[in-house]
Amino acid sequence: MNPSEVFSAPPSVLVVGDCMLDVYLDGAVLRISPEAPVPILRLAQQSQRTGGAANVALNLARLQCPVTLAGLIGTDTAGACLVELLDEPGITQRLVRSPHVQTTQKIRLVSQRQQLLRMDVESAPPPAPVDELAGLARELGARHRWVLLSDYAKGALARPDLLIEHCNLQGSRVLVDPKRRDLSAYRSAWLLKPNVAELRDAVGDWASEAELCARLGDLQQRLDIEHVLLTRGEAGMSLYSRGGGCLHVPTEAREVYDVSGAGDTVLAVLTFALARGDALEDAVRLANRAAGLVVGKFGTAAVTLEELAP
Repeated sequence: MNPSEVFSAPPSVLVVGDCMLDVYLDGAVLRISPEAPVPILRLAQQSQRTGGAANVALNLARLQCPVTLAGLIGTDTAGACLVELLDEPGITQRLVRSPHVQTTQKIRLVSQRQQLLRMDVESAPPPAPVDELAGLARELGARHRWVLLSDYAKGALARPDLLIEHCNLQGSRVLVDPKRRDLSAYRSAWLLKPNVAELRDAVGDWASEAELCARLGDLQQRLDIEHVLLTRGEAGMSLYSRGGGCLHVPTEAREVYDVSGAGDTVLAVLTFALARGDALEDAVRLANRAAGLVVGKFGTAAVTLEELAP
């Protein structure tokens, strides 16, 4: 199937969540400021990339998987830039744009691929546009087999539990990239994809794999969650399924430049594989391969089908 045939198909994947603009101010540090003991960055170039839910959608599109993106952005310059970056084949934009919303930005100052400083530009959105996005997401959820919630806790997803319940009633499967300590906000999700730090914040520390499995079993039973995919950095990732099933996949990363956006890529590749009919275990292995590739790139990035080919 060629790309034009793929992109002419109705989107089977819906991404809902916090859309962000990643800005990179790249240059060189040649001296220290005489005003204070801080490095002076001589700016050479500036670039913008998609972040958060927008990056998940872009990753899916680069894999030739049609996707609908529902998010919340402002009518500011950053929002306009994000709309332009998302103007790609395969992406259907259903963004709520409001003059009362400040588009979230992560601005990184970089010298020789090393981050010197990150500045976050963000503010909590008002209730009206958040409610509008919630209504839009419920409407779109009924039309998509796979629903991804990219929750960076910036305010776009006020009540993910209600959206998950609605999608479950429509027969959709919901996968969540969580950032909240209280995982009950994602009750009844089909799959959660935390990293180690996020899971530790939610369930406490563990002393052994057996204790971890016990805590996850309790969590899955209590919150009615079928699968937890734990991304473990240099240790790879582990899939825990209700009923005791567990799959450990070692990392395929050869060299790590930047982990920014790696979780977005994992979620996108996992869902891409599931949407095309792969078994969950095979989808996890493919997502793990994608993680090994994307951390070898600088900044938020995407992988292609050609890169994922064995």
